[in-house]
Amino acid sequence: MTDPFEWWKHGVIYQIYPRSFYDSNGDGVGDIPGIIEKLDYLSYLGVDAIWLSPINASPMYDCGYDISDYYAIDPVFGSSSDFDRLVDTAHSRGIRIIMDLVLNHTSHLHRWFLSSRSSRSNPMRNWYLWRDGEAGRPPNNWRSAFGGSAWKWDEMTCQYYLHSFLEEQPDLNWRDEGLRAAVFRMIRHWLDRGVDGFRLDVVNWLIKDRRFRNNQSLPGIPFFQKHRYDRNRPETHDILRELRLILDEYDGRMAVGEVFTLPPGDPVLSASYLGSGHDELHLAFDFSLMYRPWSARRFYRALRRWTNAVPEDGWPCHVLSNHDQTRSMSRYGREGDREKRALVAATLLMTIRGTPFLYYGEEIGMQGWRIPRSDMRDPLGKRYWPLFAGRDPARTPMQWSPGDNAGFSAGRPWLPIGVDYPRVNVETERADRYSILNYYRSLIAVRRASPALRIGSWEPVLKGYHGTIGYYRRLDGETVFVALNFTDKSRRVHVHDRGQWIVLLSSHRSTNTHFTSLEFTLSPYEATILKKIGPLPRHAPADRKI
Repeated sequence: MTDPFEWWKHGVIYQIYPRSFYDSNGDGVGDIPGIIEKLDYLSYLGVDAIWLSPINASPMYDCGYDISDYYAIDPVFGSSSDFDRLVDTAHSRGIRIIMDLVLNHTSHLHRWFLSSRSSRSNPMRNWYLWRDGEAGRPPNNWRSAFGGSAWKWDEMTCQYYLHSFLEEQPDLNWRDEGLRAAVFRMIRHWLDRGVDGFRLDVVNWLIKDRRFRNNQSLPGIPFFQKHRYDRNRPETHDILRELRLILDEYDGRMAVGEVFTLPPGDPVLSASYLGSGHDELHLAFDFSLMYRPWSARRFYRALRRWTNAVPEDGWPCHVLSNHDQTRSMSRYGREGDREKRALVAATLLMTIRGTPFLYYGEEIGMQGWRIPRSDMRDPLGKRYWPLFAGRDPARTPMQWSPGDNAGFSAGRPWLPIGVDYPRVNVETERADRYSILNYYRSLIAVRRASPALRIGSWEPVLKGYHGTIGYYRRLDGETVFVALNFTDKSRRVHVHDRGQWIVLLSSHRSTNTHFTSLEFTLSPYEATILKKIGPLPRHAPADRKI
């Protein structure tokens, strides 16, 4: 039996970018009532929780990651009562709600910052990071993640304030006890309203060096820094331990952290934010898979490093796409093989040990399409156009039908619809038993029915050589074997384990197909999940193979 209070360990979590999911009122922007309308679809898919990218009040300089009121819902998404209705309706279907919390910074229009910048003597002055400059220059050499100095001169009080991202996103000072208490009160507010968990944005940036020392820059490349002093400070763990104590006061609540790193993917660093496995975050993202080329060996090595880094009592999670990165369908695919590879990646995501996070549209094979600069909303994309396409291609509206605007909105969508929507959409794929959508739905159902797949051990035996990955998942007498062929060639599986096996799900074979050993040939891009149902009968031919 799995602990219902640890649903985050055995469930499937579905990320929704609210302005792109479903528009209920025809203004071209997705909203909370639209999410409510699509809860039946999410129940059909079989997910256990939905994570909402920010829906708090915001001037939208960075698409909601610049919060101006932590207690309010932004009117573009709906009302406070709409949110309460979402929580209640989702809970009635057994779907939990995870909110996105941006705790490193606020909007420059947040009342806290307006008070902080009003005078040097304001009681909230120390809630943000203010410093004097040096000889007319910023206090140190720290760089914004979006380019340029991380310091902004403020004429009103003649000091600089720190912004690790846009200048409209001033960093909070987590060393201030008043600020910390205010944030924790806000978190309790949402827990009391029934929120089941939080995704914490750039959680490893919360604390900065007390002395504001310069980061080390590479000679001749001042914009590339080793971010030693503006992130990953040891005091951040103290904050997460305080947060964990609050979450543990409530049954079944959780927190998952975005551990932002450059270069991307640092499993040891991500795992450190799990603490002992009981005292800091419940989950932390390692993005290594999102930055690996399509290679069985490289995927296996990334999974091995992440699994080994997680503390003994901790739990991993896995993700192939999100709102900041190119969709996996575009990143891993190539013409002719795109959908085949998508099924292999989906099988890996849903059968590897750890919690799977599924990004909206991934289950139908949505791609990321380049957005013309005239239609772009991402400030990062606008700044670095045309060298960088921005994050908008990963945020295009959900493709619900082959009708107008892909069934997303009766009005003009806030971003262009993907050009493949007449073929790639929920309505069309629901009617096709062999679609990516129905394969994902079957995967989730198989995972839900198998304790071994949800929380069992992971025992790899095919480690990426020759383009294949194979592993056992075991728990309490249940044994499942997963075989994945990453190549466009047939590959032989040769594992010495004879017995009775049946196919639970496969991209190429019929369910309940019978095997008498784990010696068989994988077709190109085949993904197959087998379950052991007993020892080999004595009367079975010794050389029988399938």
